[in-house]
Amino acid sequence: MSEIFIQTFFLYFIVIDPLGNTPLFLSITQNMDTNKKIRIALSATIIASIILLFFALLGSSLLSYLNISYPAFTIGGGIILLIIAIEMLFDKRQQRKEEDVDLNSDNVSVFPLATPIIAGPAAITSVIVSVSDIGTNFTNQTAGMISLVSVLFLTFIIFFVASKFSKIINKKIIGVISRVVAIILVGLSVQYILDGIKTFLA
Repeated sequence: MSEIFIQTFFLYFIVIDPLGNTPLFLSITQNMDTNKKIRIALSATIIASIILLFFALLGSSLLSYLNISYPAFTIGGGIILLIIAIEMLFDKRQQRKEEDVDLNSDNVSVFPLATPIIAGPAAITSVIVSVSDIGTNFTNQTAGMISLVSVLFLTFIIFFVASKFSKIINKKIIGVISRVVAIILVGLSVQYILDGIKTFLA
């Protein structure tokens, strides 16, 4: 159980990328007071949790209903993650997200914070694939769910701290961390693609 928790925790932390999303959160909420920033952070993480838990519980059934094979989804998910990892390496992902942000949105906690910033394509894909990989063992499934909720809670904590200390957040350090995370994500995405091909050919 602990091994499953650690593996899925690091996977979800990488694809949800709370550190990399912190500058975006601060940019979106820059004209708000600290208390409102915290309320927005809490609301966004709760909504993102609902979205990701939905796909964790029903993602496999949805794939079956749409007649999408597991190998096809794994390969496709790996390609998506690889593209996102390359964007992160060359600092393009945050730039793309910034272009998609509507600062005049009536409720930024839903869009763009909850989705696509927190619960984006990479996170949704990874949740579905990892839950399928874990199998039907109740203990392992529980460990996977706990790790997902833990990462989302950690995302709120990071946003909370950023709200309190927004003036001293060093974006360069966050950028370096994001690139290190991107290198790990490249390896994970290639592994997804190879696993999908292996399953397809088996």
